[in-house]
Amino acid sequence: MARNKLIFSKSDEVGIVLFGTEDTNNELEKEVGGYEHVAVLRDIRVVDDDAVVVLKNLPKGTFPGDFLDAIVVGMDMLIKKFGVSDKGKKRLYLITDARFSTKEPYEGTKEDQVDTISQQMKVLGIRLNCLIIREKICSTEHLGAIDENDKLLDQFSRKAMAKTVHVDCATSLLGAIKTRNVVPVTVFRGDLELSSMMKIKVWVYKKTSEEKFPTLKKYSDKAPASDKFATHEVKVDFEYKSSQDPDKVVPPEQRIKGYRYGPQVVPISSAEWEAVKFKSEKGVKLLGFTDVSNILRHYYMRDVYIFIPEPGNTKAIIAVSALAKAMKEMNKSAVLRCVWRQGQGNVSVGVLTPNLSSIDNIPDSFYFNILPFAEDVREFQFPSFSSFPSSWQPDQHQQEAADDLVRMLDLAPFDRKEVLQPDYTPNPVLERFYQFLHLKSKAPEIDVPQLDRSLKRIAEPDPDFLSRHNSIINNFQERFELKENPKKKKLSRQAWREKPSASNDEKVGVDGVVPKVQSSSLKKSLSSLEVEKIGDLNPVQDFEAMMARRDSSKWITEAIKDMQHYIYHLLENSYEGNSYPKAIECLMALRKGCILEQEPKEFNRFMLDICKKFRRSDLADFLELLYSKKIPLISKSEAADSDLTEEEAKNLPIKMEDSSE
Repeated sequence: MARNKLIFSKSDEVGIVLFGTEDTNNELEKEVGGYEHVAVLRDIRVVDDDAVVVLKNLPKGTFPGDFLDAIVVGMDMLIKKFGVSDKGKKRLYLITDARFSTKEPYEGTKEDQVDTISQQMKVLGIRLNCLIIREKICSTEHLGAIDENDKLLDQFSRKAMAKTVHVDCATSLLGAIKTRNVVPVTVFRGDLELSSMMKIKVWVYKKTSEEKFPTLKKYSDKAPASDKFATHEVKVDFEYKSSQDPDKVVPPEQRIKGYRYGPQVVPISSAEWEAVKFKSEKGVKLLGFTDVSNILRHYYMRDVYIFIPEPGNTKAIIAVSALAKAMKEMNKSAVLRCVWRQGQGNVSVGVLTPNLSSIDNIPDSFYFNILPFAEDVREFQFPSFSSFPSSWQPDQHQQEAADDLVRMLDLAPFDRKEVLQPDYTPNPVLERFYQFLHLKSKAPEIDVPQLDRSLKRIAEPDPDFLSRHNSIINNFQERFELKENPKKKKLSRQAWREKPSASNDEKVGVDGVVPKVQSSSLKKSLSSLEVEKIGDLNPVQDFEAMMARRDSSKWITEAIKDMQHYIYHLLENSYEGNSYPKAIECLMALRKGCILEQEPKEFNRFMLDICKKFRRSDLADFLELLYSKKIPLISKSEAADSDLTEEEAKNLPIKMEDSSE
């Protein structure tokens, strides 16, 4: 957990408290007494490599541990460090087997003590995560204490902001510790249209998303070692040059994309592409209902979304609950047409299934899964065994041996607990990468280590499991004759990898780019990279690329702010209006982006700031150009979050100018 915080949350502060130790070292024991065998191993401070080292070398407990004392000591440390500020950002992780009884309190019962602690946690905004690890219980002497402790921990879950998870091995413990908290962001806020007369206010979030490798960035060592503020960032720009004149840069207006169509290349300009592009209206509309049996599980595509009623909207909560319960009762699913953003290039058609809540303060909701279009469906047909000769077909003994082998490998048998549950199983590839990244940061020349013992249980068969089922494996080997399949020499496919013909080379540039100037082929000077900052070469394209990024919710905000700063830079460094056309182009791109991402207030505020800042300066002529271009503010008809009508959006900047005079 501490290691991954160095990657994802390096500004977090971490403290470590041990209980069940021979020594006692905590401030509460010194101030009021008690709280014995609880030791503060590390005070709360910014996470660093020392925290990882401390956790790797934890001493083994020698005394029965009282987890209630440890929780109180941890709360005391948080209160003294942060006070009552940062509610919801303070968190306690309790990792224990909870096998030993807690001490009797001086007053009241243990349940009363838990109630008091829970109330204080609520007031201070402290969250509690209890991870109970019990690999095996060797004797029955601790069963009474275990049962009592489980009830106390369950009481925390009911009375405080707490969650309790039981795991049975180190691998499950590794998966249960969620070190990266991803803040959910709505992909849609608006009406779920059941008909033209019936609409429900809903918010849509992503329920699941694939975890990917962290973005690896290029690092520059050109900055002086003494520069503490150096970012070591590598900024990549692209230039297209003619092969006939390598020193001449081909500007964007002389470039056009070309698409292969058979043996020829068809050039399509950006204006033509924009004209044929499908433009959709933002909204979520009901197409109809169908029986649940008609929607098969393997139809689901990509990530899962969740529809919740608009928070605080009682009518929406009641409507969603009524619809969900009716669909559940009638065993129906709803088919929706969804466009999450205005002008989105694609439309999603998916199935809505009810998700009834069993907790009083959590409303009912829906799960949404995207369904395939006809072009997405691939029906692979396989011949039946019955079509093969009888000599190829398995006999009864072979069929039984194969059935036994499949049943043996079942991870979720009906009579046993599921093995490798997704909620508690970490991704072994990511986890191994993080482990190696940590080792590499300490010793750059280190070799890749052997697979960690906790990850072998995921990546390799369990030796104990295989030994217990050795008879099934041997029986399968005896029933089937295994022969080595010799590798055949691959046929040469060099012809498929050769370059296009000379006639094609004359028409097509690198990456399918066709120049308007005949016979000029273009080349990229640098490889592609995710855009993280707006550059001078293609500011509009950089802005659109940043707005299109979906690997983090920060990029939309970063793109808008970066474009605003860039426009200010163009205007303040303009000489006799030479940068005005480029500023107007960037301003129009900013307006379009703010409409698409439903951020009208950012654009409107920026426009008013420009009018206010430059109306009595040397850049007043830019305002005249701006008014002549008739670039309005964003109205409510274009973005629902705007406060302006269409008429106000057209006249507000001019009225502001007139009133100031």
